Order: sequence, then C-alpha cells, then structure tokens
Amino acid sequence: MTTNTLVNSKLVCVALNDKAQLAALESSFNEAPYKKPPTQPVLYYKPRNTWSTDGAEVEWAKDFDGVDVPAMAVGASLGVVIGKETCRVSADEALDYVGGYTIVSDFSLPEESYYRPDIKGKCLDGSAPVGPEIIPADKIANPDALRVTLSVNGHLKSNFELADMQRSVAELISIISRIMTLQPGEIIAVGFAGDRVAVAKGEKVDAQIEGVGTLTNTLGGA
Repeated sequence: MTTNTLVNSKLVCVALNDKAQLAALESSFNEAPYKKPPTQPVLYYKPRNTWSTDGAEVEWAKDFDGVDVPAMAVGASLGVVIGKETCRVSADEALDYVGGYTIVSDFSLPEESYYRPDIKGKCLDGSAPVGPEIIPADKIANPDALRVTLSVNGHLKSNFELADMQRSVAELISIISRIMTLQPGEIIAVGFAGDRVAVAKGEKVDAQIEGVGTLTNTLGGA
C-alpha cells in the first residue's frame, strides 16, 4: 500500500498527548469553560479534502473573505496505519492490528482553545500531508521509542520523543477502536509536540522520524 492510496481513508488525530503540554495547561483546564482536565484522548479529524502527499505544496490559508490569514502553524506526528478491521481491541493486542507506520504533518491555524473542535483551523484543503511511504509494522520494534523532529528551511524547530506521550500507541488504538471501528488503511496520528511551529509563506518543512522517513512540503506564496 502506498501513501497515495490512503487519501480515501480517514485520518484521526490525537491532540494534547504531550505530557509537558498537559502539565502546562493543567491550571487552565480547572477553570471555565473546561472545569476539569480531559479524562479521555482529545480527538479531531482531518477529512479527505485535507489529505496530501510528500513533496506537495501546502496552500496558504485564506479567511472567509478570501484574504490571507496572518499566521499558520505546523506539527508532526507518527502515523499509525491500520492493517485490518479493528473494533474494541485491548491494549495488549492492539499492535497486532497495525499494518505499518508513516508520518503525518498537520498544517493549521494556531490553536486558541481545545474546548470546541476547530473546524476552520483543522480542515484546510491539502493541510495534512502523509508520507513519504509506509514502513511495515514488523520493521518498527517499539513505536513508542521513536522521535519526531520538525525542521523549517533546514533549521530544527521541534524535537518530540514519543516516550513523552500521555498515552502509548497501543492505548490509543484500543481506546479509539471502542469509539469507532477502524478499517485497513486508516491512520491515527498519535501525538504532536505541544508547541506547534510557526511557519511563513514559501518555507520548506521537513518532518522526520528515524526508520520511517522524511516528509517534505513547502508552503505556497512568496
């Protein structure tokens, strides 16, 4: 299976899976409108219109009136590609349902709140490149031991150890499979560094995971 065939599937992203980010927001989550910290994974979709591929140009977002938005940001995650129908599986067996691993970049508007799903900020056309390829699951001994880096124009901007996630890959597969049935080829982006990286028009973004590859995209505009 190539990443080009995955654009017809669904992509589920996990927000707030960075332990450090959760700790920094703890006091905010105890206030209105949240009232308490999240007790379950915070999920959002990147629908089909957002899916893109390695090497593609990501269009700079525009506001409702067609004017360029003032700022965009990007995060990178390990993408867990489901290998077979997955429904209500335990954490102990969850990795047996993984077909492979890839990289997901999420270009979006800067997040201001986690209380309501940010449809506008997360559903921009072409804003979720996936790639550069799918590495078979048996080639990655422990997905939680991987490290996700993100560079802009060759300069390292983010370094996220998946060991620092609030919930492991297996835990997330198990929990999500109890919410929805996952089909072969569908992807879970398991966690992003809490600090998204600000990007500007024309910049080149490299998301890299050792053993998985480097996903490269550029932002449109001069």
